[in-house]
Parts: sequence; C-alpha cells; structure tokens
Amino acid sequence: MDHDGFDLRTMLVGDDPPHDGGYPDPAPRFGFFTDTTVCIGCKACEVACKEWNHVPDDGLVFTGMSYDNTQGLSADTWRHVAFIEQPAPRPVTDLGMPSFTKPGGGDGERSEFRWLMSSDVCKHCTHAACLDVCPTGALFRTEFGTVVVQEDICNGCGYCVPACPFGVIDQREGDGRAWKCTLCYDRLGVGQEPACAKACPTDSIQFGELAELRERAAARVERLHEAGVTDARLYGHDPDDGVGGAGAFFLLLDEPEVYGLPPDPVVTTRDLPAMWKHAGVAAAALLAGLAAAFLGGP
Repeated sequence: MDHDGFDLRTMLVGDDPPHDGGYPDPAPRFGFFTDTTVCIGCKACEVACKEWNHVPDDGLVFTGMSYDNTQGLSADTWRHVAFIEQPAPRPVTDLGMPSFTKPGGGDGERSEFRWLMSSDVCKHCTHAACLDVCPTGALFRTEFGTVVVQEDICNGCGYCVPACPFGVIDQREGDGRAWKCTLCYDRLGVGQEPACAKACPTDSIQFGELAELRERAAARVERLHEAGVTDARLYGHDPDDGVGGAGAFFLLLDEPEVYGLPPDPVVTTRDLPAMWKHAGVAAAALLAGLAAAFLGGP
C-alpha cells in the first residue's frame, strides 16, 4: 500500500484507471471510437493535431506508398491516416447497355480495388506498460483515464518505446524525449473535444465517454452486419483483452494486421511481478550458497 492508502498493484492493473489511479472524484473515462467505414482519408485529423499541439512536420517525404506519406505514428505524427488498397472483386451488374470486354476476363467479376482508410492514434490503454516502466513519472494517468507524457519531466531514457505493444511512442530526433497523443488534455480540461475529432468531417473519429462509445460501436457493428457487411468487427473495445481494453478503439473491415495493428496485444509488463519473484528466489539461493561456502569452510 502507498502512503495514500491505494494499492500499487491495483493502480497499475485495475480496470478503472481514474479511480484506481488515485483521483478521489475523477471525471468519467473518455476516449475515441474510430469508425473506419466512414473515413474518407482527408487527413484533416492529422493537420488539426499538428496545428493544435504544435507538432513539427514529419519530413514531407513522398514514399510512393499510395497516398500514405506519414507511414506510421511517431514523435512527429500523433495521428496517422492509413491508405490500404485491396483487390475487391465485385459482381458485374448488367444494365442492358452496350459494353466492351471488361477487365479481368470473362468470369462475371470485375477486378477492382477498395480503399481501407483508418486514422490511427495512441490507444490510451487501461493497462499501460509505458506507465509501468517510466522512471521519472513523466507518463501519468489523467483524471479522464488518458495517458499523457509531460515533456518537461521526460529524461529521454526511451524505456516506454519498447514497452508499448502498439509501437505508438517514439523519441523525437534531435530532442530525445518521448512524444505521443495526449488526447488533447488541455482541451478536455476546459470542456472541449480533441482537435482531431472536432476536425473530422464524417464523424469517423468520435469522442466521448468510453462506456457510451462502446455501446454506440456495438450498435453500429450490428447495423452493418444486418446490411450485409459481415467483415465489420471491433478492435480494442474488450476490457478482457491483453491491455484491459483501449481508450481508443476501432471498427475495422478486415483483420487488424491489415491495418498494421497487432492481432492480440498484451501489456508488456504483465509478467514483471513473476519475473521479479523468480529473480528474488534466485538471488536468495545464490546468497545462501555463498553463505554456506564461507561458513562451511575450514
């Protein structure tokens, strides 16, 4: 137990981060629900994030990877819109009009592509390994249940970078400190929604209380299934997954790997207590052996 009466283990792995984190009267937990089915790839979220948070440019490199020139999340890209092209054969509808030989042969299907677009962001995990490994307290859990880096306290050790199971956190080149999405902590404090959600023209990025977002997402998936979109599935919404559920979760139209997301993320510090226990037993055994060697000598 710590000096305030809170159980340290509960603070690290509890299912209610604001209360378990020691806030006596926190706000409801807030987060993002990103519905990729209505993302149009406009990148308004990326621009709004950079403008509001004064995130520097990420090189403006033309990668040749479709329209995806940011490639992934980094210290200088807190929102990343992925453009994924997929072959998507569709049945040809005969409109009774003059036609020519269709591409793809005469099998009744036209070879076409579909776009999968998704705006990725920090997941603000319930069980956040980055919090566990930070030696300075630069990473902390806010009263809204989000995870934020305090850049003036970060010492640039980089422990949080490999700890993140999603590869979100990154150290800025020439700076060394860790940077990532804050879910616009400053805006939440004055009752405003994050800049990316405010700028999204299709409401692909939805912000609100996490419990309500999960209900809304489940209803959306049900409607899509009824409409014949059977590939629709949620990612990161389940409190029983390896990170205790994400504060930013997604509705996807394909497997998570297609979007560059791990299929079964697990908090990387999950086994630390057992590891320390085994290390302690090994150290005790070593000391006992040394003591026996000295005491049992001639």
